[in-house]
Formats: sequence, C-alpha cells, structure tokens
Amino acid sequence: MRYLMTTRPSDTAPDEQLFAEMGRFIEELTASGVLLATGGLEPGGTLVSSLGDEITVTDGPFAEAKEAVAGFALIEVRSKEEAIELARRFRRIVGDGESVVQQVFGP
Repeated sequence: MRYLMTTRPSDTAPDEQLFAEMGRFIEELTASGVLLATGGLEPGGTLVSSLGDEITVTDGPFAEAKEAVAGFALIEVRSKEEAIELARRFRRIVGDGESVVQQVFGP
C-alpha cells in the first residue's frame, strides 16, 4: 500500500543535528525499499481552479501559507499503521508541527 505523507511549514529553523537525523532516517527508509520519493515544495505554488468552462490561474504565495504543504514523502508499506508509525518517527525528529498521511490509490 502506498501512502503520501505531507508536512506543513514550521517556524523552527533546521540545524546540523536535524539534517543528520533526517539523513539517517531517509537512508534507512531508502535502503529498506519503503521510501519511493521525497522532497520539499516551493512555498507559494500556483493555484489552478475551474468553474464550469472557466479556468483561473493564480500565482502564490497565498494568505494561509501555514496551511500549505512544505514537503512530502511517498512510501510503500504493508499497512496504514506502519505508515502512521513512520510519520510518528518523522515528527519525533523534526519536532512540533503537523503532518498528514493519506493512502494513494491506483497502480
């Protein structure tokens, strides 16, 4: 089962210890075959919305930037519980904040 884990921006600035711990965590997940992709996302992005036949494109940043997704990890695990445990481990490393875990459907 694939899961997308996303995280929102944090006010905490990363330090060398955080980079080292995240590096070890990413290495472990990559070596075990669990981590399929990971990355950070630009803070603003572009919103593409549709209403009927009208398509609107709006460049960010947006007013609720703290609600935006700052980074992601795509993982393949045996269960939702395993995905949640990995999200718990991630939160322990990065500290205060929020992450969302969602199952990815499809091939």
